[in-house]
Amino acid sequence: MINLSSITDSYIESIIREDRDPSWVATLRQRAFSKYSSLPSEVSPLYAKYSDVNRIRPERIYLPDGFEKSKSLVKPHDELQARLNELGHDDSTIVRIGSSINRISVPEKILNQGVIISDLKESLLKQGDLIKQWLLTNELQYNEDKFLALEAAAFRSGVFIYIPKNTLLNDPLRIISSLTDDGTSSISQNIIIADVGSKASVVQEVYSPLYSNKDKKVENKETRDTQQAYFELVQCHLGQNAHLDMVSLQSMGGQTVNFSNRKAFVGRDAKMSWYLGLFGAQLSRYKTDSMMKEAGSTAEDFEIIFGIGDQSFDVTSNLIHTGQNSRGRVLVKSVMKDSSKSLFKGMIKIGKHAKASESYLAGHAILLDKGAKSDAIPGLEIETNEVKATHSASVAQLDEAQIFYLMSRGLSRELAKREIVSGFLEPLSRKMGPTIRAWVNYLIENKWSGKALMLKTDEAMEQILEVEKSRYRETEDIFEKHYKYR
Repeated sequence: MINLSSITDSYIESIIREDRDPSWVATLRQRAFSKYSSLPSEVSPLYAKYSDVNRIRPERIYLPDGFEKSKSLVKPHDELQARLNELGHDDSTIVRIGSSINRISVPEKILNQGVIISDLKESLLKQGDLIKQWLLTNELQYNEDKFLALEAAAFRSGVFIYIPKNTLLNDPLRIISSLTDDGTSSISQNIIIADVGSKASVVQEVYSPLYSNKDKKVENKETRDTQQAYFELVQCHLGQNAHLDMVSLQSMGGQTVNFSNRKAFVGRDAKMSWYLGLFGAQLSRYKTDSMMKEAGSTAEDFEIIFGIGDQSFDVTSNLIHTGQNSRGRVLVKSVMKDSSKSLFKGMIKIGKHAKASESYLAGHAILLDKGAKSDAIPGLEIETNEVKATHSASVAQLDEAQIFYLMSRGLSRELAKREIVSGFLEPLSRKMGPTIRAWVNYLIENKWSGKALMLKTDEAMEQILEVEKSRYRETEDIFEKHYKYR
């Protein structure tokens, strides 16, 4: 194993050799690592004083350094195995544990449509020209974020999904990712391409072993307090008139750390929809950039965060308009309990050629206890006229008058809090569709009750699904009032 604080150019070169990377992939890795080495953990001085990024301990994070180790099949831990046993053979599922792909299950009818769901390592060798075409057209800027550069340079595993032209998939494609139970960390990259006129939904579940990795033995040396981390880069490339939904539910346990950089490059008249539920890990840092590159492109990002204990959530969502008549919207809602903390950062950037664009950015938080904390830093950068752009943010304690009213109607104080939280999240969860709402509500219920943070088809889930599917679906648009920039 190798310590994260000790990785050098030679470590990147060893990955290139062991994975037999094409020359263009090797170049991208080397370019990214040069930025990683020189960047601070928090690039923006404005955000530095609010961020908890210093909770990460590179000297306690251990990565696999051997090819045989990284490619060997890793058995799922017991809780994950129970989850996998529930999935049917008709589900399109790829399971990644640590730095290896454990299972790929794709129905024949999906494969016959030309859909590719595979290990990224293999795809870079077999479908390299296809991937290169999209990645070099939409190049990443590694100087934006230190951990983006790390993920692009040192990924040891990942998933590649390709939806061919004019292919419509009704059933979701599922990615299940988990850390191993030996205390090692993981760096992965997922690349999803939705070609012209295609439509698909990808559901991602992120887990870790439910016990703490404290006092885990590493390399049979002296006992150390390791910090297990999952670093992830997700790239979504959408062709003209494509539609892609990306649902991510993060339910990691213990004292883990989760850093994720997400990029969407949206083509003409295409639509990218992000849905994110953050529940686990000690520290979660998610950065989502939606680039509406061409005319008529649309991007939306809906996120729900629920923190307890001393959890810290650092989320960023940027809407970048470069195409005319593009549409973007972000709505993030956080519920903070005990001494947990959330930080929401967002920026609307409308370029000089993006006339007639509309954009909306909002981050709202509710604090359940006096020790909880939340900060919101939204912003606007407008370089043209004839656009509509709005941003808003709010942080509030629970209203004691509302609690008193509900308690006077027979609810306990705890149940009154839960009802208020439910009402706070309801307008946002309605945007997610009944199935996603059920998953989110199930995880919130489990977290509030102290149960395991893992999706499970039990009686409670069935009841929630039944309720959600029967409810009235809200149709009111979140766009309300805009300021017009001339």
